[in-house]
Amino acid sequence: MQKELISDAQLVSNYIRGEESALEVLITRHKQRIYSFIYSKVFDRDISEDIFQDTFIKVIRTLKRGKYNEEGKFLPWVMRIAHNLVIDHFRKNSRMPKFDNSGDFNIFSVISDNALNAEKTIIKGQVEADVRRLIDELPEDQKEVLVMRMYKDMSFKEISERTGVSINTALGRMRYALINMRKVIEKYNIVLTN
Repeated sequence: MQKELISDAQLVSNYIRGEESALEVLITRHKQRIYSFIYSKVFDRDISEDIFQDTFIKVIRTLKRGKYNEEGKFLPWVMRIAHNLVIDHFRKNSRMPKFDNSGDFNIFSVISDNALNAEKTIIKGQVEADVRRLIDELPEDQKEVLVMRMYKDMSFKEISERTGVSINTALGRMRYALINMRKVIEKYNIVLTN
């Protein structure tokens, strides 16, 4: 319990000063989120595990060389390393994942296929535009929770803290957002396939 109270920045500092167990706490704390992000891009457990390990090898090397300077932003820094390693993986295998350049990881980051023809590209763009329009139609509180969860990959605990509502309220807003989107889809016979 005591280890949960120590900030990432303090753990990084402790590790740099030679406390090896501090890194173990950081890895344990963030493993699920980082691994899930990697897996959502490559859809292969073995490759995800390899990229996850490579991510922390890079983290360790950077920390040991004293090159880490992202004070207080450990998780986004590690996520960026993982993101870059995912891209490297696809480059080696000639299949690039599509990431937008906004800095946010979103549900539309999908693996693009070289065989994707013009028609499929147009349809995919239309589906993405339709989903964005559906989200814009939601009440503000539902839209906020859905965007935090789906686009910013935040946990319901983080959403709860950010919005100042209980986890159950955040879960309820997400549920109603999905129900409302489904109703609009059915009402206007929107087809969301590509």
